[in-house]
Amino acid sequence: MAFKKKLTVEEELEKMEEGEVVEKKEVVKKNPDELTLEDLPGVGPKGAQKLKDAGYVELISIAAASSGEIAAACEISEPTAEKIIQSARGMLDMGFRSAADLMERRKEVGRIATGSKALDALIGGGVETQAITEAFGMFGSGKSQIGFQLAVNVQLPKEKGGLNGKCVFIDTESTFRPERIIEIAEKNGLDSKKVLKNIFVAKAYNSDHQIVLAEKAKDIIKQENVKLIVVDSLMSHFRSDYSGRGELAPRQQKLNRHMHALQKMADTYNIAIYVTNQVMANPAVMFGDPISAIGGNIVGHASTYRLYLRKSKQNKRIARLIDSPNMPEGEAVFMLTEKGIED
Repeated sequence: MAFKKKLTVEEELEKMEEGEVVEKKEVVKKNPDELTLEDLPGVGPKGAQKLKDAGYVELISIAAASSGEIAAACEISEPTAEKIIQSARGMLDMGFRSAADLMERRKEVGRIATGSKALDALIGGGVETQAITEAFGMFGSGKSQIGFQLAVNVQLPKEKGGLNGKCVFIDTESTFRPERIIEIAEKNGLDSKKVLKNIFVAKAYNSDHQIVLAEKAKDIIKQENVKLIVVDSLMSHFRSDYSGRGELAPRQQKLNRHMHALQKMADTYNIAIYVTNQVMANPAVMFGDPISAIGGNIVGHASTYRLYLRKSKQNKRIARLIDSPNMPEGEAVFMLTEKGIED
């Protein structure tokens, strides 16, 4: 009776490559969010593909897994899986930092003026980078108009409320209008042709396409000086692609991954994320406001700032801050004019 030779950890890693020669990698210092599975020592393209096929698409998912899970999924021994996990943990910054270090990081946060000083004051000085700002409200409440204004204002110098940056605009409801961008730019004395060239627009046709566009935005961010991503609107396709209570769980899981991907981009590249959201009316509410944002707790928890917009008299709009990590609840009144957002 012949006994099967027990492979060493190194031999198992090579076996994962299915005959592919994998050179020993030097661990190059990279931004943790730019690391890929291929950066793991001993794991080349084919080994990385095996891990991806098993559902481990990011280093953090490997670092947080148990050796038994990876061993079973990839058909390798637990010592080999443990080595992969330890390599992933070593490459990621998973330790503690002092609050003083985090305060230094906060000094890098930039803010984009909305055009209304009252609205800026409500959210702490403007739409901030490293955060997701969500605006929800009924149609005509000014959600998209704020997105247009931010797409223009982000291009302004810092002393004028901008970040000297460009904008990525993901349009899910066919509401993006370059004519409106031109009007806002010209009314504010800017070169409308230059402003349009600095806004990269893509139309999403379904929720999967929307997620892909958010991923592809990374390439533009690396090539261009992008400081703002606008998603108008966040839930439109998720709402139509997943209908009925039976599809709620898969919808929320996919939405959760999408929101976390947006937040990761905000943190990694120090950019601002502005998303608009639709609402629903609860007919069971007899007293008070029956309007609430859709997306449930997933969107509520993932958004750093939440603004509830509603119409008032003539061109006036009211913004209510309902959630923020550091600002108190309050309201601000602003105007929608040909110039854009004003006090």
